[in-house]
Amino acid sequence: MDSVVSDVAHGVSPLTEEGDEPLLPWQTDRTRAPVATKIVVAGGFAVGKTTLVTSVSEITPLQTEALMTEASEGTDDLTATPGKLTTTVAMDFGRITLDDDLVLYLFGTPGQQRFWFMWDDLVRGAIGAVVMADTRRLKDCWPALDYFESCGLPYVVAVNHFDGSERFDAEDVREALTIPAHIPVMIMDARRRISVIETLLSLVGHALDETPE
Repeated sequence: MDSVVSDVAHGVSPLTEEGDEPLLPWQTDRTRAPVATKIVVAGGFAVGKTTLVTSVSEITPLQTEALMTEASEGTDDLTATPGKLTTTVAMDFGRITLDDDLVLYLFGTPGQQRFWFMWDDLVRGAIGAVVMADTRRLKDCWPALDYFESCGLPYVVAVNHFDGSERFDAEDVREALTIPAHIPVMIMDARRRISVIETLLSLVGHALDETPE
């Protein structure tokens, strides 16, 4: 595991395991060099970051899930997710090829406050971030919004609607979170691959607009 984590930290994808998608032409053609970019997936506790990375990754995702302990008592709100037993303690990692010339490496941040010290390392080198929001707990995404605003990293807001939760329009969420008009706010289902891809494409376009060089 240490070697895999080391490879990921240096931008090298882990070895493909049985069941992963077959290699694409650019992966076997050494004369071509696709653009590889880093995307951060952030948000509050239990908002669906691991689900997003898992649903869209073309390789077996690297996950660092651990059983929740008493250390989370008093800080993590389990009201909306009473059946949650594990949490990400380091990061999630996945990869998706959008076309032959663009590969996205996805890094999911830990949601618990006691692991926020790792964010600086995970964000380094990223072109942008997806900030996931749960309309039942909008305040949980404020730390991520504040973080990316302060460091100047382009981001989009992805509202992950859960079964049984009240539905809101993107503009209602924008108003509630006071998101600037130029920042995309998306309605997304982290379980659906196409929904996640649409969000990632929106982020790439927004990042290019913000930092065209």
